[in-house]
Formats: sequence, structure tokens, C-alpha cells
Amino acid sequence: MKRIFTIAAALTLATSIARAEDPIVGNWKTELGDTAAIASCGGGYCITLKSGKHTGKQIGTFHGSDGSYSGKITDPDANKTYDGSLTVSGNALKMKGCVLKVVCESQTWPRL
Repeated sequence: MKRIFTIAAALTLATSIARAEDPIVGNWKTELGDTAAIASCGGGYCITLKSGKHTGKQIGTFHGSDGSYSGKITDPDANKTYDGSLTVSGNALKMKGCVLKVVCESQTWPRL
């Protein structure tokens, strides 16, 4: 009987680990103070603004895993899209967007 409980506990733990979300998933505070939600979508991740003057606007799509991602990021005020990269370290998301990989801007968003 004890062995059955040990096996059941091990399977439960393995299932929980397999279902663990990627570190990028969650809510983040932008440099303007808005909330951006990052969630799984279309085999990658989408960034959607949840507060501020652009609430509901999707501003990014990224692919990757384990804290390192690449894709497209949109400046909602200018409505221009750039190549971008994201890295997650602890509760900080570092975002970098570039034009022709020459002119780049970076931001760091804390996790909410």
C-alpha cells in the first residue's frame, strides 16, 4: 500500500513539473506603468496590453523557451513593428527592439 502512494506521489510531481508554465507567462508592468499580459498563443507567446490607453492591443509575438525568446514587438503609439528579443531572469523581463539590427532600444519590465 505504501508503494502505491509513493508511485502516485511521483506521478503527480512529474505531471506538475511537465505542466509548469514557461517563465515568460504572466503579467508584467511596462515602463509606462501599464499592465502587459504574456500568454501562450499559436505555438508561441503573445503580449497584450491589459491597461492604459491601448488596452486590448496585442503588441508582440515571440517564440522560444526557458527564458530566451525572439519575435516581433509593436510600439503601440507609433504603430510600428520591430524585430525583438526577450529574456527573463527571475522577476525581470528584458526587452530589446531593433530597426535593421542597428538601432536598438531596451526596456526592463518587472513581474506583477
